[in-house]
Amino acid sequence: MSTGELLGIEPLELKFPFELKKQISCSLQLSNKTDNYVAFKVKTTNPKKYCVRPNAGIVLPRSTCDVTVTMQAQKEAPPDMQCKDKFLLQSVKANDGVTAKDINAEMFSKEAGHVVEECKLRVLYVSPPQPPSPVLEGSEEGSPPWGSVSDNGNVNGTDLSTGTRAFVEHLEPQDKPLEAGALISKLTDERNNAIQQNNKLRRELELLRCQGNKNRSGASLMFFIIIGLLGLLLGYLMKKT
Repeated sequence: MSTGELLGIEPLELKFPFELKKQISCSLQLSNKTDNYVAFKVKTTNPKKYCVRPNAGIVLPRSTCDVTVTMQAQKEAPPDMQCKDKFLLQSVKANDGVTAKDINAEMFSKEAGHVVEECKLRVLYVSPPQPPSPVLEGSEEGSPPWGSVSDNGNVNGTDLSTGTRAFVEHLEPQDKPLEAGALISKLTDERNNAIQQNNKLRRELELLRCQGNKNRSGASLMFFIIIGLLGLLLGYLMKKT
């Protein structure tokens, strides 16, 4: 926090958690610890890139004012995540009862004899907050697989690697037989189904053959019967004539 004669500023750096194609905001708090009205104004070297609300105002005696700085969505990241943009906060003692509508450029003119305090603020890009990583559950024996913590608060790296390796080795021998057993069972079921389908087709084919033989034998017998009847009928007609 920077403490001048008029305003205290916190923080002194504008930190933006940089993300592409997303508007990002950060805030400043201005503290007036005097018994005077203080006017302020915020300037930047890149006004098209940032939006400051409010960019000018009055901080009442013994009070604070929050300023929000919003960076427009960026299409690409700067080299090495370094930003050269800067901000300048100007503050000057104002008359009692003055309001934000009364602020003008003349109030911050040093040539007019006004005492203007200035504070430069730089811009920093930081990595956005990462979601928490999932926590592994403990082993069956109740001991955590990620290692132990010594009395002085340090993590034992040997226990960490050993525990992780034992956890993996404990899983791998069990998983492989389970997968192989499931595959063998599936293949066995498919083979049994194929055998059953083959036997069913054979039975149906034999049934069709038997029915075909019966039909053919029946047709032959009927043929001979008809021939015999015709012969008798012809003999009867010949005798009659």
